[in-house]
Amino acid sequence: MPTIPLPHEHGQIMEHTINEIPTNQSFQTISDIFKLLSDSSRVRIFWLLCHCEECVINLSAMMEMSSPAVSHHLKALKAGNLITSQRNGKEVYYKAADTQQVKLLHHMIEDLMDITCPIQK
Repeated sequence: MPTIPLPHEHGQIMEHTINEIPTNQSFQTISDIFKLLSDSSRVRIFWLLCHCEECVINLSAMMEMSSPAVSHHLKALKAGNLITSQRNGKEVYYKAADTQQVKLLHHMIEDLMDITCPIQK
């Protein structure tokens, strides 16, 4: 790939950086994930599901939100591939997806908020 000529020369060698710029689609994927996490309730639900698998009714009680509101957030998180669901009889249980991306987001949230995972029993 030829080097893109820059209009201003600042004494930096940018050839390697310019040639390694990810595609716009790569940045769009990240932007879409951050949009999903732009709602504090959604971040709380996501964080909670990184630590447990739960149904909508229990999540609603934990979040002190209505079931339809929680369901709305779960739908968005699932569409973004951040959580998965599993039906067991009439109940649907949700948990964080088991991907490297989700693990990184989970740790990023905890690092930014200076919180730690609850103790697993």
